[in-house]
Amino acid sequence: MDDNGIGDSPEEPKKGKSKTPKKAKDSVLKQKSPAEFFAENKNIAGFDNPGKSLYTTVRELVENSLDSAESIKVLPSIEVTIEEITKMNFNTMIGLVDRERVDTALYDDFESAKAREKRLAKEARLQEIQAKNASLGKKGKEPSSNTKGPKGRGETSFFKVICKDNGRGMPHDDIPNMFGRVLSGTKYGLKQTRGKFGLGAKMALIWSKMSTGIPIEISSSMRGQSYTSFCRLDIDIHQNIPHIHLHEKREDKEKWHGAEIQVIIEGNWTTYRSKILHYMRQMAVITPYSEFLFKFISGTADKNMTIKFSRRTDVMPPVPLETKHHPSAVDLLLIKRLITETSKPNLLQFLQHEFVNISKSHAERLIGEMGPDFSSKMPVKSLTSQQIVRIHQLFRQAKFDDPSGDCLSPAGEYNLRLGIIKELQPEMVATYAGSPQVFEGHPLIVEAGVSLGGKDVKQGVNIFRFANRIPLLFEQGADVVTRTALKRINWNNYKINQVQDKIGVFVSIVSTKIPFKGTGKEYIGDDITEISTAVKTSIQQCCNQLKAKIMKKLQARERQDRKRNLTRYIPDAARAVYLVLEEMARDDEPKRRRYEGKDVELLQKVASEEITEMTLRDNLIQHVEKVDYEMGLEYATQNGASEEPREDIYLNSLENLQNFMDFHSPVFVFRLIP
Repeated sequence: MDDNGIGDSPEEPKKGKSKTPKKAKDSVLKQKSPAEFFAENKNIAGFDNPGKSLYTTVRELVENSLDSAESIKVLPSIEVTIEEITKMNFNTMIGLVDRERVDTALYDDFESAKAREKRLAKEARLQEIQAKNASLGKKGKEPSSNTKGPKGRGETSFFKVICKDNGRGMPHDDIPNMFGRVLSGTKYGLKQTRGKFGLGAKMALIWSKMSTGIPIEISSSMRGQSYTSFCRLDIDIHQNIPHIHLHEKREDKEKWHGAEIQVIIEGNWTTYRSKILHYMRQMAVITPYSEFLFKFISGTADKNMTIKFSRRTDVMPPVPLETKHHPSAVDLLLIKRLITETSKPNLLQFLQHEFVNISKSHAERLIGEMGPDFSSKMPVKSLTSQQIVRIHQLFRQAKFDDPSGDCLSPAGEYNLRLGIIKELQPEMVATYAGSPQVFEGHPLIVEAGVSLGGKDVKQGVNIFRFANRIPLLFEQGADVVTRTALKRINWNNYKINQVQDKIGVFVSIVSTKIPFKGTGKEYIGDDITEISTAVKTSIQQCCNQLKAKIMKKLQARERQDRKRNLTRYIPDAARAVYLVLEEMARDDEPKRRRYEGKDVELLQKVASEEITEMTLRDNLIQHVEKVDYEMGLEYATQNGASEEPREDIYLNSLENLQNFMDFHSPVFVFRLIP
């Protein structure tokens, strides 16, 4: 002990044996390629799980095919085939020999003796209960699927997805980069486009590399080519470059143009079957000018299916046009990029030609407002960072005209109505196209359709959402269309029963920039006033049209009921009147003197049997018909529905005409043929 009576601490390290702390490793700066980023965050692009990945692959390939055909103004004909590949066939395909299990306890689906005994006892009890219920005439619950033994995660399913179209095709030398290099393509620019990230088949290729390792195969041919390009490739994830296995030109015997893409991926058809079929059906609604042939091929014959969605019209919407940026929708980074890429020498021409809704006089006023450091003829490349910030601030504060919707390509009331009628076959349908709106400097158009009745439509409100003419099937609850249709529309005001009627609500939103919410880009938020107001107005306009039709239908039903009730009493009334007239005709001479003019003439006709009971009955029937029609016409006129019912007529051309011009109207399309 020391002088203070305190002993040495046992934790005190001994001299000469103290350990020096290890020096932390210096952090190494790393970077990832775009392909590697999306491979690690595949849920962003819709590849959350095998089932969703199968759905997203089909969706991306179909949308690419539609864009390709529409770009050359050819009516799309698309064939989609999903072929199930068993694990044994997959192993044979990649040259892997199956091996029997040796250590069964190593596997995820291993079941111990105790667990197996417990499961069998549970199954036996369920069978006893079912037998007892059957003897008493009761219906028992079916045994759940998990009582049939455990199923391991190793039982994966593989599918070959093939999509063939009649579109533009691809240049031979561009195919490797178009499929094997992420964030490269021809769709970049400010215009209405399908898709979410521009990944297209690239993400399907990444998923194929991650789940099966089998390369993708592409066949393509363009108009006027004498050959077909064939390419088999995969992608180098870390370098974001294509890895080409085979790239050659083959003879085009069929004179076909378009593209055929084949990819083998892991998937789940059972859980996402309905989503894929709903997607194909809704795509047929929004593009009735397209023809889809969908096939599913399985090892079991009874699971095979072939569904054809026929073309209903040959009228296609115009191709979306690339437009320039609106001043209120640009940021500093975009302004700097436009300055770098512009071919205009001075500031005046730059403002006038690189942005919409800035005329020459407007540009001169803006430059005058920027200050003495700016002039119309100053080189735009010489602008400093401070001057660019000043331009950006002025763009945010100044007043500009709203951009027009001329660059957009909505489906159109004509096509939307045809698609609804073709796929749902409703009893009534109404469509409406709103005027162009603006959100954050981007033009936006909302179209809507509301239908009543139809096949495969459930009771209540069935909502079908579209963004840039593609269906949105996920995250429906928070979407602006769902909330508007369920919470802001009082269906009773339009003589529609929200619970019992089969209501179809179709809303299509097109814009140069769809304001999706969340990384999945599956729904449009309810917090944007411009969009929610436009959606509500469009649905209400459709409901007003349906209300007029429903009122006509109710009037016709009331007329029918009124006529039926009156007609029911005609025989009794005719018999009673005739008996009275017959009795009056038998009166003696003194009593007849009371009758004058037409009364005497009427009694004489009764006495001579010129007027009989049947005559009175026929006249009463004619009178009921006349009065009923006049009352119905008067009622309809007072309610502003005096027009006669009209039948919708749609004409289809018999020949494949190339040179023509279409004039679109909500009710018809006028085609001018030179």
